[in-house]
Amino acid sequence: MKYLDHITEAIGNTPLVKLNSIAKETKATILAKVEYMNPGNSVKDRMAIRMIEDAEKAGILKPGGTIIEGTSGNTGMGLALAAIAKGYKCIFTLSDKQSKEKMDILRAVGAEVIVCPTNVAPEHPDSYYSVAKRLNKEIPNSFYPNQYDNLSNWQAHYESTGPEIWEQSEGKVTHFITGVGTGGTVTGISKYLKEKNPAVQTIGIDTYGSVFKKYKETGIFDENEIYSYATEGIGEDILPKNVDFDLIDQFIKVTDKDGAVMTRRLAKEEGLFVGWSSGTAIVGALEYARENNLTEKDVVVVLLPDHGTRYLAKIYNDEWMRAQGYID
Repeated sequence: MKYLDHITEAIGNTPLVKLNSIAKETKATILAKVEYMNPGNSVKDRMAIRMIEDAEKAGILKPGGTIIEGTSGNTGMGLALAAIAKGYKCIFTLSDKQSKEKMDILRAVGAEVIVCPTNVAPEHPDSYYSVAKRLNKEIPNSFYPNQYDNLSNWQAHYESTGPEIWEQSEGKVTHFITGVGTGGTVTGISKYLKEKNPAVQTIGIDTYGSVFKKYKETGIFDENEIYSYATEGIGEDILPKNVDFDLIDQFIKVTDKDGAVMTRRLAKEEGLFVGWSSGTAIVGALEYARENNLTEKDVVVVLLPDHGTRYLAKIYNDEWMRAQGYID
């Protein structure tokens, strides 16, 4: 009989899918790494299980413990699946800009969800970062993975996602493009691909209201760059330790609206029912391909992080899209 001992064993080996309609204006081959094929429907499954297993090996996470994490939703889902498999409790803090679907999904898999205000500084006691850290101190036998600074994050992608992309593209990948949030995905994959071929270009996709692009270009952490934005899962108002700026050749910023509209196009034109930052990444990829005159020799791999079910009340709701001014 062929079966898995637990759903977490299904993590990884997600497909590369060629974009057709949406990529018809570029001569380059645009391939999507479809990460919603993971059991928790996102790329974060990979690093979530790695952070838990590394904590167990280090003796930081003990039987019967509680996992406490600040998340935009997807890391929480991956951690929750690992917790179910291994017998842990979960408490997750989320900012109030995250979709209701993400909160409901986390509760459905047994996690306690604490919603925190978005428009406060990271060091504010009510921020979702601060609340998670405080609960970790207050609750005995608890573990705070801290996906932003936990280097198991990028190592998971160096050991799994990067090799998958290299093998699936038969080493022909010339450009890797992904949204940047905690930094684990872009750093781990870029490090692996550049070790295989130093000519591979890595383009990070940022959002307006985030500090990454200006910091990469100037080395200045400019607080004036920070303001509220709607796109979920990418961009930051901090500099996570997982972001290795030396491995990112360029950043491109994409607006909330452009990312949202492209996300809906991916569903209708490519059959890829993905989340908001997936559309954002594709907008950036097409802009890069156009501005750099990519040719038939170029193979661009764009990582699509999660599934559209996280955004039914937002991106895929016509009334919400009209209210934001994203569609007529």
